[in-house]
Amino acid sequence: MIVAIDGPAGTGKSTVAKTVARRAGYFHLNSGALYRAITWHVLSSGIDPLDKDAVVAAAGAIRIDAADDCLIINDVERRTELRTREVDNHVAELSSIQGVRDVVNDHLRRIADGRDIVAEGRDMTTVVFPDAQVRIYLDASLDARARRRYEDLGESVPLETVKAEMKERDHIDSTKPVGRLIVDPSAMYIDTSLLTIDQVCEIVLRAILSQNHTTGAFRQS
Repeated sequence: MIVAIDGPAGTGKSTVAKTVARRAGYFHLNSGALYRAITWHVLSSGIDPLDKDAVVAAAGAIRIDAADDCLIINDVERRTELRTREVDNHVAELSSIQGVRDVVNDHLRRIADGRDIVAEGRDMTTVVFPDAQVRIYLDASLDARARRRYEDLGESVPLETVKAEMKERDHIDSTKPVGRLIVDPSAMYIDTSLLTIDQVCEIVLRAILSQNHTTGAFRQS
């Protein structure tokens, strides 16, 4: 089974997807991490992120595999390197390049092949896995999302700065010509602004259970 979860940054997608995957016994697949991996590789290699041809060539040349809690990039596990503010500030721009998206989508489908997965991102329900058995769109107010990101950063960056950067990223994600954030009208819409992570997870788990109840393949732990 494929569970696809979309939504903007700061809605709790990663935490929800990880928790749901663990409880359902599924593999967690974070598409944003792959875009971050390519962005980190481009920046750390000294490639100009505005040089689209060079970016696409770099994206196609690196090897990416997914483990339970990290990405393996060119045979080296990467975790915190992919979550820096520098990567934050460039990932939306690079993810708007069609050639980069094609590379990432190929990786996502290859990794998902033959697995029960919970896949999260911004176009999982509309482009990558449009036939997913469970499709979820998580949302939240900008204030709620900025506060969560601010706390994730350990309050090392002013809240207003985090909010402004997130607002700009939202604009890029919703207006870029390819891979823009769209609400699939057939997906289950969940506003997480006033919900706890556990409450959101329970809603998603019930949706999975409703699809899987006849097979006996679903479990909670």
